[in-house]
Amino acid sequence: MLKDSALMAVLPAKDISRAKEFYRDKLGLESSESMEEDSLLYRCGNGTAFLVYQTDNAGSAKNTQMGWETNNLEREMEELRGRGVTFEEYDMPGLKTENGVATSDWGKAAWFLDSEGNILNLTQRT
Repeated sequence: MLKDSALMAVLPAKDISRAKEFYRDKLGLESSESMEEDSLLYRCGNGTAFLVYQTDNAGSAKNTQMGWETNNLEREMEELRGRGVTFEEYDMPGLKTENGVATSDWGKAAWFLDSEGNILNLTQRT
């Protein structure tokens, strides 16, 4: 039943206006509509979408909350860096980045924080 249903990620934001500016100015995304006051809906490729809603709980998760799959990780990172996005560096068991990129048998990935402290990523499969 669920395997045929559309999927939508949901992210928290302490300041919805600040989040809207981040997603517009840093990621180049425009909200397509609002489901309710203090929320933003973004549509991405292949029918995917994510909702950002205002709550005081934003930025408390310590894990990746949402990510995009790309065919050219380095190009996407270069464009995002040009818009002011800073990629995280990790050095822990099972995850080490170099210049923001972690490489493994399945591909490579990079992580960054949005304006609300949510951990987002880009992934390129090999």
